[in-house]
Amino acid sequence: MAKHALWGGGMHPEDGNHAIYHHEVRTTLEGLDLNLRIENSYDVLFTYPNVDFVFPLLNRGGFVNSEMLIPLLCNMHRIPYVGAIPFVRGLGDDKSGSKLVCVHAGVPTAPWFCYRRGAPVEEADCPKADRWVIKPNASSASWGISDAHDWAGVANAVADMHGQGHDAIVEPYLDGYDVQVAFISMGDPVMLPMLIYEREDTQKLWTYYEKRDLVANTEKSTLKQFEEPEFAPKIAEYAKKVAREFQPFDYGRIEFRLDRNTGDINFIEINLNCNLWSEKVMAKSAAIAGFSHADLLETILADSLRRNGLISL
Repeated sequence: MAKHALWGGGMHPEDGNHAIYHHEVRTTLEGLDLNLRIENSYDVLFTYPNVDFVFPLLNRGGFVNSEMLIPLLCNMHRIPYVGAIPFVRGLGDDKSGSKLVCVHAGVPTAPWFCYRRGAPVEEADCPKADRWVIKPNASSASWGISDAHDWAGVANAVADMHGQGHDAIVEPYLDGYDVQVAFISMGDPVMLPMLIYEREDTQKLWTYYEKRDLVANTEKSTLKQFEEPEFAPKIAEYAKKVAREFQPFDYGRIEFRLDRNTGDINFIEINLNCNLWSEKVMAKSAAIAGFSHADLLETILADSLRRNGLISL
């Protein structure tokens, strides 16, 4: 199940390369010679769909917390599926909630505050900083991200998020580079080779439109393997602590911000059932470990089927 599972390939005018991703996953699964039923709408799960397993990629459904709907509907029909249970999917999707989990696990996390819709928006709750980042508390691909340098700017950005129907999370802008740690389940969560985005300008916000290739990206960034002995072991330790809190989740990506100048490492977010496109982190990391795109999808599916008691390995 994916929003663009029935798309014929190519860019989508609103979702950009997300449509290419869904088409690629579909064709890769077809190449595995599975007995597939392809759907692009939640409607198929409102009544019993007469299937024995669901692979949900319909994560951005156009409403808040949409990540929870497919697993909830599958639970209603007692149909197993790839990914974590609905509450854990929601917890991972809620940036503030996932940060609370990481603090509990002893993982360094910068201060933040989530201004929920309908709750007071007070300056006293805002973490101290010279520059803040404001974004929807439950979204992906940096949709809606903005920054501010004073409280008036923060308050306006929060009001804009609330007006669009989203809770807003506010945190200090952390300089540095994004280290990506991908996990797949093979019994337990197994960490794939870590990657880092090397960016020309670490002060520039990376927007949704750039990530989806909907505008020309004038800033160059390079995704490469991350093995720096000064930092990699620490990040690996933190990532394993985070993964342990959310398992079983079948596959996911955990992001940290690394400031090489200060040595600071901070948890940013976890993305369960993250992007599986061959051009993104999960597949790039798996390729370094020796997995083709088909190998990656087959491994994820096989372990989820095993975990749900449908096959034995």
